[in-house]
Amino acid sequence: MSGAVQPPLRVGIRIPPCERADRIVETVRRAEELGFSDAWFPDSQLLWRDVFTTLTAAALGTERIGLGTAVTNLVTRHPAVVASAARSVAELAPGRFTLGLGVGNSSVGPVGLKQSTNSAMRAGLAQLRALLDGADWDFEGPAGTVRSRLRDPGPDVPLHLAASGPRNLRLAGEVADGVVLLSGVSPRTLAGATARVREGAEAAGRDAAALPLTVSAYCAVTDDIEAAARRLKPICASIAHNGGAPFLALAGIHVDVPDVPDINAGVYPDLVHAEDWDAAVKITSEWVGDEAALRFAEEFCLVGTAEQIAGRLRALRADGVSGVFLQHVGSYDPPTELIETVGASVLPAL
Repeated sequence: MSGAVQPPLRVGIRIPPCERADRIVETVRRAEELGFSDAWFPDSQLLWRDVFTTLTAAALGTERIGLGTAVTNLVTRHPAVVASAARSVAELAPGRFTLGLGVGNSSVGPVGLKQSTNSAMRAGLAQLRALLDGADWDFEGPAGTVRSRLRDPGPDVPLHLAASGPRNLRLAGEVADGVVLLSGVSPRTLAGATARVREGAEAAGRDAAALPLTVSAYCAVTDDIEAAARRLKPICASIAHNGGAPFLALAGIHVDVPDVPDINAGVYPDLVHAEDWDAAVKITSEWVGDEAALRFAEEFCLVGTAEQIAGRLRALRADGVSGVFLQHVGSYDPPTELIETVGASVLPAL
């Protein structure tokens, strides 16, 4: 008996809802035309248009491309609200919608809230899954316990958990339908992240190999890797400041980012989503040198020629990754150039 044929790598694109929903749909349609597998939309209520409004427009305006949140959260959005919104989009794009969830990040920070803890995420996922399955749920409130359910549940909505720390990676392996790995494409950190997912799956008696693994990666198709790398300094600095310095060190990247609470001083709203990206690059250049930035681009990101990027994507698939979604630098413009260059030169090579 011959072995099962491994399905091809799903290559998606991250599209921030930075314009009117009808204009964003044009970007999604172009990605669909060029052969992208998925379009992923981040959720941050003050930075962008509403993600579920944008997803609704995209569902109605496309036919094939997968759609997903990368990611929404259960802090600014109550699990019951997320369940209803997810069901509504899934009805319009049956079999094409994935609900990606995370701890909150840029949704919670600008409104003074804290990210989800591991225990809160576990409880929220259980509640969300029960509601999407049509089960009753006991809601605890000031007036006591109220038992309710989501009317007209379905179709099925896969729940994917975005994770980077070991506890959330294990949680994803234990309870999620898929994992969004925030480790970048570095083989060293990717191996560590997938090992934690596997631990969680095995502890729950699940088949880790059956869990879809999607990796997020900043991408630029270019012959000038050094110039592209310098643009990534705010990303590298933010990772180091948020507990990722050990992961960077595994790849030989050593940066000296000050351990201060207000690391984002001088940019709004934060380094990763800075409105003035040049200012963010200038500030972080004090901590992240050109050599470290180049190493970060080469190890953690997909930066280089089309041939180099295609080779890295093939290697990811060989390592068990089922999907990747590409990000461009910048939060307030659609990734038009990245869609065109990847669609014209990378996807055909795959």
